[in-house]
Amino acid sequence: MLRRFAAVAASTAIGLLGPVVASAHADAPPAVNLATNPGFEIPTLPLADWGSIPGWNCGAGEATVTTAAHSGGSALAVTPAGDSSTGECGQTLSVRPATTYTLSAWVRGSYVFLGATGTGHDVPPAWTASTGGSWHLLTTSFTTGADVTSVHLYLHGWYGQGGFAADDVTLDGPPVDPARATWNVPTDDKVVFFTIDDGWTRDPAAARFVADHRLPITAFPLPMPAGTDPDYFRQVTAVPGSSIQDHTVSHRDLTTLSAAEQQAEICSARDTEQRLYGTAPTVFRPPYFSDDADTLQAAANCGIRTVVTATADFSFGAANIYHGGLLQPGDVVIMHFTDTLADDLRRALAAADAAGLKPAGLVDHLH
Repeated sequence: MLRRFAAVAASTAIGLLGPVVASAHADAPPAVNLATNPGFEIPTLPLADWGSIPGWNCGAGEATVTTAAHSGGSALAVTPAGDSSTGECGQTLSVRPATTYTLSAWVRGSYVFLGATGTGHDVPPAWTASTGGSWHLLTTSFTTGADVTSVHLYLHGWYGQGGFAADDVTLDGPPVDPARATWNVPTDDKVVFFTIDDGWTRDPAAARFVADHRLPITAFPLPMPAGTDPDYFRQVTAVPGSSIQDHTVSHRDLTTLSAAEQQAEICSARDTEQRLYGTAPTVFRPPYFSDDADTLQAAANCGIRTVVTATADFSFGAANIYHGGLLQPGDVVIMHFTDTLADDLRRALAAADAAGLKPAGLVDHLH
């Protein structure tokens, strides 16, 4: 309802008010397009079986891709579910505080709106009453507030006005600093961190072991198993200090993908975890421990602060400590949601005890 009133007000004010413009930080990197899947050229991701458009959150059953594009091979096509829906699609991206960004998109249809929320300032959206059946460029600018670190971009039509199309979305401005990559958490505290990946096998015995021993667990489930059985992952991460973090949508080697595909994998997984569990991930584990510079920047654009691998692997009955010897303070132990997990946890806990270490919450110790 608030969006409806804001858009109505914008329709009378947008022709009178220009964008607020301020200088970006002098030491900021050059402007780039930060938008995820900006040309809708990534229509699906492997394992993404909910009909979603990678990087974008749209109303259920309202959005698809079309080959009638402004450029490239695909564009967004939205048909609102009814007169009570505007058919909104949006995405959330990290930005720099006190920095100017320019948002634009090519659209086609009647009463199409483009804007951003969470900027720290009230900025009217760009909009058009009609594009006359052709593509029309919408552009607006905003300057983020002093404490703003993320914004939500949106495209939507209007009530009872039918469908619309969009393509070639750009959010031009300096990117945030890349995420930090690490395999451990440097600390003087006598702690170790238990992390569990994937989620295909959900063993009740492992969940009972976690609860009985009060183990803080950092889980990195893929969206498909997380969406299939969200209560299991809530149960496994119920101990204080636990959290659910990002592990991509499709578990592909990210270094084989383009920067745009990497961002779609990470941001789309983030959106699923936030929708299911109410909190946006800030930690990312790259599948196969495989990452590059594009991974670190894509992760940061999706709100990830730390990309973490591990210093020890206790999966599938293994007990590999990569640096040799006993576990050390700050070590990160990887395990997987398999039928051996209960025993893997038992052996990992014994190894921690032998080293005089206690399992602790990973996010609590990251800075």
